[in-house]
Amino acid sequence: MRFFTRIVLILLGLAASLVVPSHAQAPIAEPPPAAPGPLILGVYAQGSFIIAHTPAVQHLAVSHPTGVELNLQRQTNGSEPWHAWYRYPRIGVALVYYNYHNPVLAQSYASTIYIGKSLFRTPKQELNFRLGTGLAYFPNPFNLETNHKNAIVSSRLNATLQMRFEYDVAVAEHVGLLVGLGLNHYSNGSTAKPNMGINLPTLFLGINYHQQRPFVPLVVPPHDLPADIGQNFLNLSTSVGFKQLNPANKQKYVVQSVSVLAGRRISRKSNLLVGLEGFYDRSLVRQQRDTARSTSNLPDVKKAGLVLGHELLFGRLAMVTHLGFYVYNPYKSNDFYYERIGLKYHFTNRIFGAVDLKVHRGSADVLELKAGVKL
Repeated sequence: MRFFTRIVLILLGLAASLVVPSHAQAPIAEPPPAAPGPLILGVYAQGSFIIAHTPAVQHLAVSHPTGVELNLQRQTNGSEPWHAWYRYPRIGVALVYYNYHNPVLAQSYASTIYIGKSLFRTPKQELNFRLGTGLAYFPNPFNLETNHKNAIVSSRLNATLQMRFEYDVAVAEHVGLLVGLGLNHYSNGSTAKPNMGINLPTLFLGINYHQQRPFVPLVVPPHDLPADIGQNFLNLSTSVGFKQLNPANKQKYVVQSVSVLAGRRISRKSNLLVGLEGFYDRSLVRQQRDTARSTSNLPDVKKAGLVLGHELLFGRLAMVTHLGFYVYNPYKSNDFYYERIGLKYHFTNRIFGAVDLKVHRGSADVLELKAGVKL
């Protein structure tokens, strides 16, 4: 499975007061803005192994990578309405280093942004689920002449996905011992080949420093429901991506799409969408010419799909999942359906951007950079 992606912003306000002349009524001060939530600083050791998910990577799934992670988390505290909707999750950034103890893979360096949801919490212990995405750098990728055995990583820059369960127990007033079990995934989304990707089941052991423990959320009046619940909208968007056809052909082919999606906000946390998409993948033109017996009367490589989607909302940020079915597909280079997962961010109420991974039956097709407008 391939993945990526990712923007989380925490806004801090400035204190303000309202002063009126002395002969008028007594001055009324506005309530001060909410203070940011407490910080958690963590240092973790990691031990893992490489899953041999395909025979092409069995020769690399023999070592036991080890690593270290530094992370900084901000505990949401109720200063934004969505904090309470998700029971005060944490937002963090992590720096991760891995040594693969294998000269073919060498090392990797990654930076991820993540969100952590509490599954169980008492004053002295907690169980959290964490999900994050970011970018990773591999200094020793596949090279046909100098590193042809590296069937896993073919580009220096890759996307990464993290998911894990973490158990934190207090050993001092501000210090917690953390143990965790998770999965790290690295892939370039087929922008370069070969792209088998790395899946690393990982065991974590480390220390957290908690600025505040136990955590106490802000005491704030209940927020009204968002005004747009039950309202319909229209998303118009276009995307661009790049693909490499095979390891021997280093050319990057442009993949474009356009979409028209009708949506409806059904709750505080969710949007549902349905619509049509069109795709033009230029790598399929080259693929046709390389495999066809004759270059005359070749089928159209353009595709159109009917898509059903869901958006999980975190303020301006949304986690996007789509399931699509091709309704126009003359050149059958893939299955009749596709999936998409990504992150979408609204820069304004109308303008948004997104980073999506389009896949066919779990295999990455293209990493899409998307821009759109909401009407």
